[in-house]
Amino acid sequence: MKILIALPGLHRVSRGAEVAFESVAAGLAQDRDFEVTLAGSGEAIPGRPYNFLHAGMIPRERFEKFPKFPPLRSEFRWEELAFAWSLRKAARELRPDVTVTCSYPFVSWVLRGMRDGHGRRARHVFVTQNGDHPARRTNSEYKLFRCDGLVCTNPEFFEFNKSAWRSALIPNGVDVKRFTPGPGARAELGLPRDGKVVAMASALIPSKNVALAIEAVAQLDGVALAVAGDGPCRDEVDRLGRSLLGQRYFRTVLAADKMPGFYRSGDVFLHLSREESFGNVYIEAMSCGIPVVAHDYGTTRWILGDRAALLDTSDPKATARAIRRVLDGPPPDKQALHSAACERFSWPVVTAEYARFLRELPEGKK
Repeated sequence: MKILIALPGLHRVSRGAEVAFESVAAGLAQDRDFEVTLAGSGEAIPGRPYNFLHAGMIPRERFEKFPKFPPLRSEFRWEELAFAWSLRKAARELRPDVTVTCSYPFVSWVLRGMRDGHGRRARHVFVTQNGDHPARRTNSEYKLFRCDGLVCTNPEFFEFNKSAWRSALIPNGVDVKRFTPGPGARAELGLPRDGKVVAMASALIPSKNVALAIEAVAQLDGVALAVAGDGPCRDEVDRLGRSLLGQRYFRTVLAADKMPGFYRSGDVFLHLSREESFGNVYIEAMSCGIPVVAHDYGTTRWILGDRAALLDTSDPKATARAIRRVLDGPPPDKQALHSAACERFSWPVVTAEYARFLRELPEGKK
């Protein structure tokens, strides 16, 4: 079975969706039943077990001040359109049996137009890495959404969509060989060697609520906040961090290979999003043995269960109290947290679920 997985950022950035797709592709490529090609705007990486197809694009940062209107609703959509145009030309001769993306509408439309080696329509799988709104909504461009398989990354998405689409509930995973308990990297990252550090890994966009995190940590004397991430709210977040935390505020942008050391440098990991499709950062922190404080809703309960401090994080004072309880409580059982991540979220476990779902897809039609 020939699989084509396409996403603009593949092999160029290491955001959650890109890490997930590259990991799934690597796992599927080890199975003789699958021939896997990734299409992205980056370059081929030596040693990867799958094929890579380069399709050019213009990065989203260049579009931050462009006009917004349906279906070009954000800088992300402008980026996707540029990539989809290149993908259409670059992948013309691939003839995949199955196409996979989490990008809608433009990439999804290009992939749905492809044919396999027998002239049949390639089966199209959509993954809810960035939300299930394409599958749920029926207005504007969303009324044109179609797929042959929907991979739901949390149970809420699965319950809502299972009657409308052939669906599977499959979580994201974590590289449990890289994200392990161990020494931090505070000196390398420029973080204080002494004292408590709250770590955040987050895009700087409104839905991540980084400003609320700053307000919460500001109430904890002597506690520093370290943020790894970037995004259009960077100036606003940095101003607030410097204003409320001063020397206790740190922000950086890190390559993927630096992230395990970043997690290990924190005494607690904080993430305040209330609408994650999954949230790789939860299981990356857990796999490193770092306790998590997060918003209490269905997805975090499903992922973390009783292994995290979950609460209504809309109240900075309550969030500060939760962080303090974790910091002042008994040391975390780091190996137990890592073992829990290995058992449920290691990439071999997750990839096996993808392989099962792909094998069960019906053949495409002429």
